[in-house]
Amino acid sequence: MAGAAQQPLPVVVLISGHGSNLEAIIEATRCGELPVDIRAVISNRPDAPGLTISRRAGIETVVIDHTCHADRAGFDATLQTSIDAFEPGLVILAGFMRILTPGFVNHYRGQLINIHPSLLPEFPGLNTHQRVIDAGREVTGATVHFVTAETDGGPAFLQARVAVRRDDSAETLAARVLRQEHRLYPQAIHQLAAGRVALATGDQVTLDGVPLETVPVLDTGA
Repeated sequence: MAGAAQQPLPVVVLISGHGSNLEAIIEATRCGELPVDIRAVISNRPDAPGLTISRRAGIETVVIDHTCHADRAGFDATLQTSIDAFEPGLVILAGFMRILTPGFVNHYRGQLINIHPSLLPEFPGLNTHQRVIDAGREVTGATVHFVTAETDGGPAFLQARVAVRRDDSAETLAARVLRQEHRLYPQAIHQLAAGRVALATGDQVTLDGVPLETVPVLDTGA
């Protein structure tokens, strides 16, 4: 007897800006490459262009303006209530430019992921590409990781490499890294949707039930 078809994983995506990674996720879902059900896209900025992308794709959008909340905890509480109403199995940060409180992060432990434009643990935080160039690195990339209370410090489970060219500016390097993010993020989400990757106790990532000793890397040659 044939097995039951895999049910799409319900997800909510959080954005603050243009939503190019969101667009890549939507496209992978539309093409049948990604078994997820995007139940909502939530932005902390009313003018985020990614909201238009979502609406055009027929995805419900929600705006929770952080400037209308007295403090970070109040914003996170409202955000959490909104997310939970959609009952997601995964919350995806896709250019969501807010530092989240430990209580919020712990509420979604193992179900909250982010993508960062460097080979973490190197170069967490902002101004990543210029810092990579200034440090004389020959290779950079992007990392998908579970979110913990430490900013950009959660355990990683998939990366992509991008060569740094001698004539790169922060802008040219950022553009090439972003192209690989669009490839990397859907693949990482697919692993979670398929139940292959999980966050176990002690912030240990497992892949197919086995502790992950090194982060798999997609060599792109970019």
